[in-house]
Order: sequence, then structure tokens, then C-alpha cells
Amino acid sequence: MTTRREFMVGVSGLTFGILLEGCAATPEARERSGASLAQTPAGGARAVNAWASLSPDGTIWIVNPAVEMGQGSQTAIPLIIAEEMDADWSRVVIVPAAPDDKVYGNPGFRGLMYTAGSATVTGYWDVARTFGAQVRRVMMENAARLWNVPLAELSTEPSTVVHAKSGRRLGYGEIAAVAQLPAVAPAIKPEELKQPGQYRLIGKDVMRVELPSKVDGRAQYSIDVQLPGMLYGAVLRGPVEGSAPLAIDDSRSRAIPGVVSIVRMPFGVGVIAETPWAAFGAKDALGVTWDRRARAFGHDSARAPALYSAAARDLTRPGKPWDSAGDAPAAMQKAAKTYESEYICDYTYHAQMEPLNSVASVSAAGDACEIWCGTQSQTMAVAAVAKALGIAPEKVKLNLMLLGGGFGRRGHRDEEFVVDSVLLSKEVKRPVKVLWTREDDVKNGRFRPLSVHYLRAGLDGAGRIVAWQHRVACDEITAFQDPVRYKGGGERDFLAMAGSELRTYDIPNRLSEQLPQQTGIRTSSLRGIGFGPNKFATEAFLDEIAVRHGLDRVDLRLQLLKDTPRGQAVVREVVAMSEYRRARPGRGLGFSFIDYSGTMLAAVAEASVDRKSGKITVHDFWLALDPGIAVQPDNVLAQTESSIIYGLGLSLTERISFKDGAVQERNLRDYGVPRLEDIPELHLKLLSTPNRPTGAGQMATPIVAPVIASAVYAASGARVRHTPFLPERVLTALG
Repeated sequence: MTTRREFMVGVSGLTFGILLEGCAATPEARERSGASLAQTPAGGARAVNAWASLSPDGTIWIVNPAVEMGQGSQTAIPLIIAEEMDADWSRVVIVPAAPDDKVYGNPGFRGLMYTAGSATVTGYWDVARTFGAQVRRVMMENAARLWNVPLAELSTEPSTVVHAKSGRRLGYGEIAAVAQLPAVAPAIKPEELKQPGQYRLIGKDVMRVELPSKVDGRAQYSIDVQLPGMLYGAVLRGPVEGSAPLAIDDSRSRAIPGVVSIVRMPFGVGVIAETPWAAFGAKDALGVTWDRRARAFGHDSARAPALYSAAARDLTRPGKPWDSAGDAPAAMQKAAKTYESEYICDYTYHAQMEPLNSVASVSAAGDACEIWCGTQSQTMAVAAVAKALGIAPEKVKLNLMLLGGGFGRRGHRDEEFVVDSVLLSKEVKRPVKVLWTREDDVKNGRFRPLSVHYLRAGLDGAGRIVAWQHRVACDEITAFQDPVRYKGGGERDFLAMAGSELRTYDIPNRLSEQLPQQTGIRTSSLRGIGFGPNKFATEAFLDEIAVRHGLDRVDLRLQLLKDTPRGQAVVREVVAMSEYRRARPGRGLGFSFIDYSGTMLAAVAEASVDRKSGKITVHDFWLALDPGIAVQPDNVLAQTESSIIYGLGLSLTERISFKDGAVQERNLRDYGVPRLEDIPELHLKLLSTPNRPTGAGQMATPIVAPVIASAVYAASGARVRHTPFLPERVLTALG
């Protein structure tokens, strides 16, 4: 029987491997772990097996299981391991993990290698710390043996074991060369892990390891990959999900110089050419008649809100329960006063900086493949390629590249942009780089779905909210994006419904439920997942309740947070930061609070409204957040600023519209991402507390829409209930 943790030693250095509880590394998994690394350990160390290798020269090789898409994960997880190892960070080299869920899966995603949802640090936190502490313990045990002294007399400094009584010191590299390893890893009790006051690396603003390469241009994305004999591919996909080509006129396309092959595919037409421009031109010159039997044909996003609203408001129609406490319907009937309102969120697009692309080289026999891509899930990408070729996952070699933004777009089970490159490479038996233009990326995107939110609340005679009901009408996301997780999770649509629960607030009777809509539109998680639309609805509704019932919006939140001191702390902090009680003539101040999976955030926005044009201007934005322990404080603040700006676009300008199932927007110009002049002054306060990290990368995005809506009401008396808050919608609200 394989032990939970395995240790291996070589003549040239010490290699540690750690497994998740209940998992075991097979020899094949260990072989893949070493074979597919982008960087091989040097200086006499063996190839990394699972998580870390130590060289006699003092170099420490630490494996990173997460992907780097600008959020700092490439640094954060190795930093946590190095902290508990008491490693000299200047001697650490980081290498990417092999695609192996059994060894490197994220406990926060049920053991799947998946970087998303701000769940990387919090997911790997316990595993990384425990493993690092085990490495340190084995170093100390070996030093105690070599010196013949009690273990209790030893301590560590960066990459060094110290015996204070005799003044002796041994470097980790020296120990690794002669170490004896226990058959079973030493048990580490939680209380034996470092306390925040003992950290040397965590919380100290260590430079992100990939940033210098991004500044000087050395950073490599899959779009930069060049291979001998490589061709370029482009794919014309059907106008809606599930449509297939019936007839293809490729005469104009084949006449373009450089075109090598045109390939009929189940979902479209692929073009392979000697240059990307020839591939793009040939794709655009194709004449295709599409099968129109797909469900999405006929869908019109302008008509959908009325249909969704009718479904959400029909209380005789049961929804799929998401979260409940007490008996909300019964409590609503007994309430002294009830309120209701409705909110709408449009379809939105990821708008990541790097359009989708992938490079594939399929063997001549079609029985093996090597890919270069940026993906949010290494194992899902490998599985998708293996399925497309009908080969074993072990026959797929992944070269994981940096991602130019992900936000959920590069995290689907089928990873269609990767499969595009594989199918075209198989066709010509040469390496192929598939590039999606921005127009392809918008037209063929996978979108956060349109949603309509119908909310009711009941208050008792003392003005306390005692009943709450939130009904969400939208397409399901999880079922489309990841049917495996959907089935495994009891067919609960986490990606759409997360954030509709109000467990932090003191509301005794709650019910949130989903009314699934069946449109056939491609759906996806997007930065903030369900928290984005759901927190807009809940917080905007609370703002309305406060005003309509004569309550102070800040005091109402404090009363609801009476049992959540961390929540109260961020509320009081942001009120003080913004001088919230000071009037601003001609402008309004809005306020909101959210609890995003344990990360507490409170925000104040100062905004004005042009009553002639309907344009909203956000002048200043204050935010206080408590994400628990901040592993990289400066990076947390940077990611929070990014998260706010992302939320600003979703709140004010960004939307996707459909006619006859087809996307109407073409590029970023008509999609509406924020411009530099749209960005307010940002004032952030990080409250790093000695609590388990709860995430920070996307936590601020969902608070932006409700706090702006609150500010718009304070400035103009108009209620905006439909994101984005386009000028024409503001004018309608102004009356």
C-alpha cells in the first residue's frame, strides 16, 4: 500500500513528494511529473518528482500547481511552501506542475487542477504549509543525527539548520547530499505550523517572479511560440452553439496565396495556411450555409428580460433551491411590511487581453500530441486533447504557457480553442498555431448569462428584516461549462447562484432559488462568478429597503452584521476613509458591503449624474477588505484595483446582445470596456487579519455595481436596476 506521502532520495540531492489525503502517486504519474516540466532542475539535483527538490549547491526547486494569468499564483503557492520550509527565497526556482490531478489537484476544486474563483491560495493553503513544514522537519532531524544533539535544541534560519548551543550551522544543500529519509513523512500538527508573527516571506511584499520577464519582453505566451515547419490555423465557427455547416463554398478561400488546406469540422470550417493573414483572409472569404436546428437560433436578448421576469415573479412555479434557512414564505406572510423589486444583468464577455490561441503538434500516426497553450486547467486541457484524438492522456504533452488573462474563459471542460489546433495539426501532420482574432473571440465567446432577479423582503414591527426571497432566472452555467462538476455536485448551478445566499447577514428566514432558462446560448463563469449579478441585486435591494423604510443604509448593514465583527470592521473602516457623512454638493455617495466566501469588503463610491446625457461619472472609490492573511499584500491591492476596474466596465458600459442567437457586437470598441478617463481615484485599505486566506483576486468586482447604483440614487434620486447603467437607461430612471 502506498503511503499518503512519499519521500525519495538520490545520490545527488533530496527529492520530496507529497500527495493529497487519500491519493497515491503512481510510477507513471511520477514519471510525467518530471518529464513534462518546462524547466529541469540543474546543479546536480534530480528532476522534480512532486513538489520540491533540494540540490547540494543550495538550489531549491519548488513545483507550482497553479497557472499564472496575471494574478500572482506562480509566486504565491511556492512562497507558502518556502515559508514553512524556512527556505532562502533567493535560492528558489519555480517550475510548473505536470497535469496530474491525483498529485497536484486543488482541494478547493475537489482535487481538480483548476485556477479560478480566487480559490488557489485558500485551496492549497493547508497542503502547501504542511508539506513545507515536513521538509523543514526532515532537515532538522538529519542535522540532529549528524550532530548527535536533541531535535529540540535546533532551529532554522533561511535554508539553514542552526544549533545555537554550539554555534554550528548546516545548509539545506549540505544536508540533502547525505540525508537519511524516514519511510513515512513526519506528522505535523496544525499548532506546529508558523504563526503570522513568525513569517519571513508571507505578508512581506515579495516580488512576483514573472514580472521582470513581462517588463523586459522575455515572457512567453502561447501566441509567441514558433516551431519548425509550423503552419497557422483559423476556424469559422457556426453563428450559434450547436450549428454545423450544411454547404461550404471555399472557392474564394482556396484562391488566396498561402492557403494549404480547408477542413470541414463538426462545428465549422478550419483553414490552414502559411501565414496568419492568409488564414484569416481565407476564413473571412468562406461561404457557408448553416444548419438552423440549434436551439439558440431565434434568441433575442432584447425580448428575453420580459420572459425571464414572468418566470421569476410566478411564485406558483417552484425554482431550484440554492440556499435556505427557516421558512421564508411563511415569515413573509406574517411580516409587518414587505417590499419587492427586480434587477436585470445583461450578457457580458470576458474581454481578456490575449485572444484565444494554441499550438499543437500531432504525431504523424495521430497517436501522440504536444501542445503549447495557456489554460486555467492543465488536466482539462489534456483530457480534451486526448478525447479529440482518441488517445490516452499520457500521450499528450502539455507545455503550460503564461495566460494573457483568463477570468473564466480559459477554464472550460472542452477547451475548444486548444482542440482547434489539435484537429488542424492532425489534418496536415505538421505543427499548427490556431489564432482567434478579437472578432472571433467576441462572436464565439462564452458569456455570463443574462439574468433577472426578483426579490422580496419582509420586515417586522421593529424594522428588522425577518424574511428574504431571491429568485434568479437565467441560463445555467455549470451544466454547460463543466458538466462533470455539475453532475458531481448534485446538478447545482454554483457558477450562477453563488452569492445569492446571505449567510453573513442576520436574516432568520431566507430562500434563494434558480429558475433555469433554456436558450442554447453558450454560458461561462466570469470574474466574480454568480456573486457579480447576485450581489448587485441583493445589495441594491437592501439600499432600496433602507431608503423606503427610513433606515440608514450603513446602520442597516451593521445591524445585519451584529454577529460578524470582521464585517463590521471593514464597514467602519471604509466609512472613516471616505468621510462618508460629509456632504458633497452635486454628487452622491453610495455604500455597499459583501461577504465573498469569507472575504469581507465594504465600499463607498462618489458619483455624479449628467441629467441631460444620462452619463454617470464615478469620481472616487473607497474600499476596505479583509481577506484573512494576505500572502502578498501589495499584489492583493493590485488585484483589488484590477477587480474594481473590471467591475466598473460591467456596471457602466459592457454588454453583449443577441439577435437570432448571434452576437451583435464585433470588437472591444462596440463592447464597451472602460477607458483611462473612466477610472476613478481608488482608495484602498487592506485589513490583513490572522485568519485563513479567503481569496482576493476577484472579490471586489461584485461590489462595484451596487455601490454605484447607491451613489446614483444619492446624487439624483433615480434607481438604476439594469446593468450596465447605460445613459439611456439612466435617463429613463430619471423620468
